[in-house]
Amino acid sequence: MMERRAVSSFPYEAMFEKQDMLERLEIIVSWGHYDIRVLRFHLTSFEPGKYIDFHNHAEFEFHFIPRGKGRVILEDSPFSLSEGMFYLTGPGVMHYQEASADEAMDELCLHVDIVQKRREDVDPWEAAEAEECMEKLRHWPLKPTLDTHHAMHCFLEAYEAADKKYRGFYTSIKQAVISILLKAARAWDSGDTAAEAPVRDMVEHRYQYAIQYIEANYNNNLTLENVAEQLNISARQLQRVFRSMNESRPFSKIVEDIRLSAVCRKLEESSLPIEQVAQSEGFSNATYLHSVFRRRFGMTPASYRKLKQTIN
Repeated sequence: MMERRAVSSFPYEAMFEKQDMLERLEIIVSWGHYDIRVLRFHLTSFEPGKYIDFHNHAEFEFHFIPRGKGRVILEDSPFSLSEGMFYLTGPGVMHYQEASADEAMDELCLHVDIVQKRREDVDPWEAAEAEECMEKLRHWPLKPTLDTHHAMHCFLEAYEAADKKYRGFYTSIKQAVISILLKAARAWDSGDTAAEAPVRDMVEHRYQYAIQYIEANYNNNLTLENVAEQLNISARQLQRVFRSMNESRPFSKIVEDIRLSAVCRKLEESSLPIEQVAQSEGFSNATYLHSVFRRRFGMTPASYRKLKQTIN
């Protein structure tokens, strides 16, 4: 192996230690209606003057230059290469690579086979974004450009995740592969409109969030104002949200209903004293719970517990 340049500040230096580590993994990424199989995924170095003669691949190969300089010939067009640049060679593209005669050149390489796979139950938004990216790759300009969206960082993230065996490292590596494809494609964006993303119905979203927050905190001192604060809206706006969702109950009644449901569960599932049940589920004391419970169900909490125990 050639002697590498001793530059401690080079962020990708660690990737030389286990150059084939990522390639030893069987990495297949399912994205939309595509399967992306990783063939090569590494950092390599061209010593000064080293070249790879004209060749082509049946797959896509992403070439990133994190350090050094050289040149590439794509079909019959020569281009200079320097730190921070990248280029893509798609299926059948003849290319020639060489390092500068007086300076080595490092290259981060991602070589992938992309196969279309029609699937059921694919998120349509994900499928649209994957298709948009693949269409970009199919019509890639045959010339280098700058890595403006920092796709190179994804190589190091994938390497470190695998090397340190971070929890979920295989998923992290697959996400890094998709990120490299997306960030590369963005470098050639020309301002054309991208696929839309799913948009929430904010009224329904705020209503559901408010109800979930109340259900999680019903045994605390809840007010309309502090629930609205969680949504970063005013109490008046939250009231309008409730009305828009045909919620005829006032806020206090919503909270009371949720607390009563919790009391009923506690009465059925435990033998705790009524006073303790009342306080644990947000009522100030057993007397107040007794009054509310009797008004709602026509019986006392103790009678309800006895009835449920008899049925069960």
